[in-house]
Formats: sequence, structure tokens, C-alpha cells
Amino acid sequence: MRPLAIIGPTGTGKSQLALDIADRLGGQTEIVNADAMQLYRGMDIGTAKLPIAQRRGIPHHQLDVLDVTETATVARYQQAAIADIEAIAARGALPVVVGGSMLYIQSLLDEWSFPATDPAVRARWEQRLAEVGVSRLHEELARRDPAAAAAILPTDGRRTVRALEVIELTGRPFAASAPQIGAPRWGTAIVGLDCDTTVLDEWLVRRTERMFDEGLVDEVRMLLGRGLRDGVTAARALGYAQVIAALDAGGTAELLDAARQQTFFGTRRYVRRQRSWFRRDHRVRWIDATAADVVDRALQAWRQVG
Repeated sequence: MRPLAIIGPTGTGKSQLALDIADRLGGQTEIVNADAMQLYRGMDIGTAKLPIAQRRGIPHHQLDVLDVTETATVARYQQAAIADIEAIAARGALPVVVGGSMLYIQSLLDEWSFPATDPAVRARWEQRLAEVGVSRLHEELARRDPAAAAAILPTDGRRTVRALEVIELTGRPFAASAPQIGAPRWGTAIVGLDCDTTVLDEWLVRRTERMFDEGLVDEVRMLLGRGLRDGVTAARALGYAQVIAALDAGGTAELLDAARQQTFFGTRRYVRRQRSWFRRDHRVRWIDATAADVVDRALQAWRQVG
């Protein structure tokens, strides 16, 4: 069965749409996560991960598959998610891919072979990271490869190092190792959710407030006990990084309130990068997330593909 991918900026209601589509189709649907931070066990509130009780009995895949001390990689995700989708389709169910992690989605829908690594080159860039910090190194990446920098968070040292390593090894931009946009794998229908920026900003404010009100700070404290600080990727997630910094500085009410504000602004910046990335893909059928008939429009796009 042809898969459906629901992509777009953070906070536009992608998970809710996937559940509503599953309900409409009568249960022959399984969902595959494409949000890198939702791979982590225990990172629930800050990633807006749907609690099991709210999943309506619909099977979900690629959630809670990593400890916070493990490193999430696009290559690992690609292999595991492809296996999930092909198994779902073999059962006669509809695979619905849901998420906004740009490189993860592209690795899944396009034929992407990842360049080899060189330990010496990697070590050299990691040393550079230690010397100048992630912000300066990301600025260096932006000068060498603006497209790669746009897709990688400026707080993500590991992916910044990897991009610079690939650029050095191949002599080409990091994006040159990515596939050209063509026919999506499995003939997947790609639906994008977005809405007016003013509306989405209001949603993001409420989303951030809800996360902190529902216990994000306590969640971070719990995960620090599980080794979150030692994680290469998990500790840099939006919300988590800001709360860790506030706790390290004393954890006062003022510092935590500042972390709340920083999380909102960081999320808004990330949304801009997501929009820039996804809008380059001509295959996406865009739907206004505020439309009353969003489920009908998504199913129509899925049925019309191919």
C-alpha cells in the first residue's frame, strides 16, 4: 500500500492529522515517527510525544528506541524505518510517516547512500569543535555550505562536524551527497502542513507554555539522572538544552522563565529552517493546518498520487 508522509514545521498538528486519518480509514493504518528527538525514551513532554493512552490503539514505530546516552544517526534511522514501512505495507496496512526532522525524512523517501567516514578527519574537526565551540564551527559550515547549515541546528555539534567531514572527504558540499529530489521511495504521497506565521507563532507560544507547565523541568531532572548530559544529540534538543543551562546556572525561577522564552524563540527559528527546506520539495502537497477539511484534503492528495 502506498505510504503517506505528513511533514511540515513543528507545531502544525501533524500527529493529530495522522490519528484522524487512521480513524477515517478504520484502523488499517500504522504510524512511523520521523522526529529525531522522539526516538529517545523519556523525552516525552519536551518533544510533544503522544502518550500511549492518546494513540487510539494505533501502532506507532520509531518511538522510544534509544536511551538518551545513545547517538541518533540518520543512517540508523533510515535502515530501521525502511524496514518498518515495508513490514507495515506487507501486512496490508497504510504506513503513515509523521515528523519534521528534515534529513531523516529525506533519507527515508529518497535513495540516500551515506559517505564513508575517516577517523582522522573526524578527529580533526572534533578538536576544532572543542577549541572554538559549536556556534563558531556552525558559522564555518555556513560559509562552506549554506544549505547544510540551514538544515543543521547551530547547537548540534555532532552533525556540524559530520557535515564538515563529508565536505573535506568529497570536495563537494554536504548536500551533494544527498539524493536529488525525484520520485519518492514507494511512490509515497507527501503532504505538508503549514499555516500563517502569526497563527503558528501563537500555537508555538501555547505549545511551549504547556510543556513547561506539564513538567518539562522535572523531566529534564529525571533524564539527567539517566545520563542526559552525556548524550551527544539528546542533550542538545530544543527545550532540553535550555533547561539544562538554566539548572546549571542555579535553576532559579527567573532562569527557568528565561529558558522558557529561549525555547520558544529557538523553536521559531527552527520552524523557519524547516519551511525553507521543505518548500524546495516540489512533491509536497501543501495544506493549511487551520482548514476544517484537512483530513479530506490529505486523503485526496494520497489517493491522487500515482
